[in-house]
Amino acid sequence: WETPHAFFKKLDEAYRFTLDPCAAHETAKCKKYYTEEDDGLKKSWKGETVFVNPPYSKSDEWLEKCYQESLQPNTTVVALVAARTDTKRWARYAMKADEIHFVKGRLKFLDNGAEKDGTPFPSAVLIFRSGVGLLSHKGYGPRVYMMEKK
Repeated sequence: WETPHAFFKKLDEAYRFTLDPCAAHETAKCKKYYTEEDDGLKKSWKGETVFVNPPYSKSDEWLEKCYQESLQPNTTVVALVAARTDTKRWARYAMKADEIHFVKGRLKFLDNGAEKDGTPFPSAVLIFRSGVGLLSHKGYGPRVYMMEKK
């Protein structure tokens, strides 16, 4: 499902994204993007500022990729994910982010351009920056914030 336009715009103003690695031609958020056929999981994101709204059916793979790519020089990855804090995936990868921004309320994603009902789960934006995730191995955790939907 497509990220709500106003929500993406807010993030893009802060980060100036250069790559959308899990896009469709119709819904790509950046000039440079990968479709399912391109398989953004297999491409390098080195040196990019990346916006990721992964297919939730493959969120484990995408979160691992976000973290691994953020270890490359000059790479920032911003991931919009379900805030499933009770999962192994969350403990394994989200806690290695530099920042976690919990979204107040429920986002309303788009399906074929039409706004859907709010998600049945809370959302979070994870910020992974080059080298910062390594601090989590030394006992430091991410900085945690709340953010508005608009």
